[in-house]
Amino acid sequence: MFQRLIDDFKDSTGTALRLTSLAAAAAMALLVTTAFLCAAAFVFVLEKYGPVEACLTGAAIFFVVTLIAAGSYMVRKRQIEARAEQAAKMAKSTAQTVLSDPMLVAAGIQVIRAIGVKRLIPILAVGGLALGFFASRANGSSSGSEAPAE
Repeated sequence: MFQRLIDDFKDSTGTALRLTSLAAAAAMALLVTTAFLCAAAFVFVLEKYGPVEACLTGAAIFFVVTLIAAGSYMVRKRQIEARAEQAAKMAKSTAQTVLSDPMLVAAGIQVIRAIGVKRLIPILAVGGLALGFFASRANGSSSGSEAPAE
């Protein structure tokens, strides 16, 4: 059983590594292509208008590319924030419906009676610590994923 899980993990890791290598090769080829296109545009403008105009044209091209990248980053960031806000609203509404269910409240009271208050307090304390740990971990990973540009 474990050997099958290990083999599946090896296969998926190998596939992911191959795909990452192909994506890196494609990105490198795109970078070289862009460099040659920029050089061709620079030489064309240099021969036709002069060195100052060629430099300004190159700067304008890269400025436009930067504006497009910044705009797409801002749109993507807003989409992520909207999804997070929507997920928070869904979680809040789910929690409210769960707590307003009388059957669940009755079951909770029965659990408290069966376990006893003295035994339940340490269990709730450990559960609260675990919940706080997982909540801080979830918040840390979401803020870390927003920091780098996507």
